Amino acid sequence: MSVLKVKRINFYLFNQLIKFFSLILFIFLSVSWILQLTRLFTITNFIQIDTFDVVILSLYLIPNIITVIIPFIIIFGLLLCFNKLNKDNELIAILSLGFGLKPFKKTLIIFSLLIIIIVSFLNFYLAPTIYKIYKIEEFQLRNNLDFDKIIYSNFINLDKTTILDFKKENNNYKDIFISFNDDKENIIFAKKGKIYSKDNSFNFQLTDGFKISFNQETQIEKLEFQNYILNIKSNSKNNNIAVDKNTFTIFDDLNAKNYLNITFKFIDIVLIIFVISIFYTNNLKRISFNSKNNILYSLICISVLIINQILKNSDILIMNYLLIILLIISFLSLISFFKKI
Repeated sequence: MSVLKVKRINFYLFNQLIKFFSLILFIFLSVSWILQLTRLFTITNFIQIDTFDVVILSLYLIPNIITVIIPFIIIFGLLLCFNKLNKDNELIAILSLGFGLKPFKKTLIIFSLLIIIIVSFLNFYLAPTIYKIYKIEEFQLRNNLDFDKIIYSNFINLDKTTILDFKKENNNYKDIFISFNDDKENIIFAKKGKIYSKDNSFNFQLTDGFKISFNQETQIEKLEFQNYILNIKSNSKNNNIAVDKNTFTIFDDLNAKNYLNITFKFIDIVLIIFVISIFYTNNLKRISFNSKNNILYSLICISVLIINQILKNSDILIMNYLLIILLIISFLSLISFFKKI
């Protein structure tokens, strides 16, 4: 009979943890996703792009966002869940049954294993795979311009050496200005023309204008034309996708012997265990859920997580990274330990 009671208690505690975890996940993910969606709209603010397409693009960011925010979700999910249980005297009721902290330990272990499995799958495979798709789609959104959808232009940078400006009236292009470099510096002006992009190049059919070129000896060449066809190959390439470490799965990292990136992802899992362990020792083990302890727990965990993110985004050797993380975790764990004495 006691075994059945323990199972029911474990199921109830696990159900409460999942409920609060899901609630915090929804809140954090919604805010993060809306911020990213807003950013995507701002980078295309001069182009009429289908809202549905931008929303779909933003959805590719969700797995990557989750891998970043999930430790923070665990922090606030645990606090909210157990503060509610404590406030409703459910913790005392469970302890009074004589099982001690055993149901809580078992529930936290099962919860930790579930989160670790999910995060491992996200970190090492799913998030990089989907983020790579996002980077490719975003690249196309930024660089494959549909000029027919452009509302207005204000010296658009087509690539590093090409600048375009024009007036648009009733889908007609007028007062077209183009500045680009090949073996010379060139400026072209045309009263009207057609503009379109195709196969990673920008194509111009220009009418009634002139072209001025400057060579290395600062000599000036001027060409007046009635009709002029110009094709400029885009220098933009998606090499940035290939070198983005967030697009590497565990298999890519192993093939490239990128052990630092593997370490980063492994430490993310270790920090989840750290967050749950500190909660158990600082709050649950002492059944102490006052504001002081909650703030201490939050500060310790959030400090470690923020420092970890800073180190991940810096140029640091793998041994230095591990040493710094180990020292920080040890120091903050000692603070929590001496605080409870």
